[in-house]
Amino acid sequence: MDLQTTIYIFVGLSFALYIGIAIWARAGSTSEFYAAGGSVHPITNGMATAADWMSAASFISMAGLISNMGYGGALFLMGWTGGYVLLAMLLAPYLRKFGKFTVPQFIGDRFYSKTASTIAVVCLLIASLTYIIGQMTGVGVAFSRFLGVTAETGIYVGMAIVFAYAVFGGMKGITYTQVAQYIVLILAFTVPAIFISLALTGNVLPQIGLGGNYRGTDMTLLAKLDSVVTDLGFGKYTTSVPGSKLNMFMYTLSLMIGTAGLPHVIMRFFTVPSVKDARLSAGWALVFIAILYTTAPAVGAMAKLNLHATVNTAVKAGGDLFAPEASIQAATQPDWMNRWEKTGLLKWEDKNGDGRIQYYNDKTKDKAVLDKAAAAGWKGNELSVNPDIIVLANPEIALLPNWVIGLVAAGGLAAALSTAAGLLMAISSAVSHDLVKGIFKPDISEQGELRAGKISMAVAVVVAGYLGLNPPGFAAGTVALAFGIAASSLFPAIMMGIFSKKMNKEGAIAGMIAGLAFTLFYVFAHKGIFFIKGTEYLGVIGGANSFFGITPEAIGAVGAMVNFVVAFLVDKVTAEPPAHIQAMVEAVRIPRGSKAVSGSH
Repeated sequence: MDLQTTIYIFVGLSFALYIGIAIWARAGSTSEFYAAGGSVHPITNGMATAADWMSAASFISMAGLISNMGYGGALFLMGWTGGYVLLAMLLAPYLRKFGKFTVPQFIGDRFYSKTASTIAVVCLLIASLTYIIGQMTGVGVAFSRFLGVTAETGIYVGMAIVFAYAVFGGMKGITYTQVAQYIVLILAFTVPAIFISLALTGNVLPQIGLGGNYRGTDMTLLAKLDSVVTDLGFGKYTTSVPGSKLNMFMYTLSLMIGTAGLPHVIMRFFTVPSVKDARLSAGWALVFIAILYTTAPAVGAMAKLNLHATVNTAVKAGGDLFAPEASIQAATQPDWMNRWEKTGLLKWEDKNGDGRIQYYNDKTKDKAVLDKAAAAGWKGNELSVNPDIIVLANPEIALLPNWVIGLVAAGGLAAALSTAAGLLMAISSAVSHDLVKGIFKPDISEQGELRAGKISMAVAVVVAGYLGLNPPGFAAGTVALAFGIAASSLFPAIMMGIFSKKMNKEGAIAGMIAGLAFTLFYVFAHKGIFFIKGTEYLGVIGGANSFFGITPEAIGAVGAMVNFVVAFLVDKVTAEPPAHIQAMVEAVRIPRGSKAVSGSH
């Protein structure tokens, strides 16, 4: 069977499964629509949380970024996983005990203010929409390659499928669909990694293979990769850092606290029966997430080595990388390169007219590399590869069987669609439950509320699709911006709401506005107002990354600090919260049923 047919079968079967599950688990009531009726088993919820959590950015983009950035790419691993632990340990159990299944509802009740709730809805909508743009970019990348259509058409198809099962099933349908998506996604990520690890290092487990020896040599895989990339003028793979150490630290911190403030993951903890089950499902989710996150560094490194070995035959043979016959002839380039060229995500240009592809860093400061390239007649780097394709192209680069490539296609789409559905759920509940029912129309019927939720989902799909057609950056870069927005606006308000009984509504409102405004001002300066190209205003802030060299993706951590400082300053000069609010905060922090500890024995 040819490759394209295999891909159609895998993708078609997975879609049929998702839509079948959504119809089987249709939501009949608002409690099933928003919280799956609160009856999901902790292990099932752990899988659904992991799928919700591991978006297109984790599946498609993260290993690509690690492959591209080397050691510095680990900030995604540390930030996202660390943030999940923060969420599971610090926030989820308290929010679960509080019993409100949306973040704006918690903020509105805790800060006894409809204004606070409305601002939280605005923050949530901006963060969630930015996040969905990243998913839609991923959907476009995956569809364009595997269904042989343009990225634009891919986004339209993705929009239709997410809309179908999110609107049909609500949280109940989404939960069970996400379990199926997790299984597809994790098999799609680990199976090719195992094959490639065996081929390159002889180790079955990619996690061990990454530290193992390169097959047939006494050199480690990472040492081999380091020697290849440095010889070709790229930075050393095992030590490269994005920008400064300060930027890397702020980037990691921004991803961590942004994760903990992301509404679509917090909502998952209300789909289980009790606080204990919320903790258990958080633990299980961490196990399921770890399988992918510990495999990603190996996938990134091995894909990079395989890519160099494809373009330069001397990588495997161990000869001179600059020898004329080492560069691959364009006429004999493998089929996978031709297939990805059609998507525009892999580009080749013959600058010196020799019919061969030269892949090196022509911007390097290393004079020895430039001299060797000039002596070999190289006129500049001729290949550009979008980092978002690394995972999807990985099994093709390694020449794995067709069924593995089909599985990866289904996995990439599962990752993007599962998170997009969770985000749509967060947007839908924020609009219908928190805005319409909570503020504008408290006496709305259950059917009316469900209808409002479904309409807001439809609008969100269209907006996200439009912005996905014109994304501000790579899938993971866009997602990092969403985390920064959540970090600077929602996270501090949730933290102060749980851990500071003296924090009042004026402080929380001022903090959220200040944190969000600061972050958006800096991000829009770099990326354009609401990511519309041509509206950037870098001159106003004194050039790119002008704030101590911090990139827009990392500024969320600074925004969070602004939020905390403003909140505490305003809190000091305004009235403290009513006694019953302080008592409620106190009660939320005491585990149910525990005795007060007395001093006597």
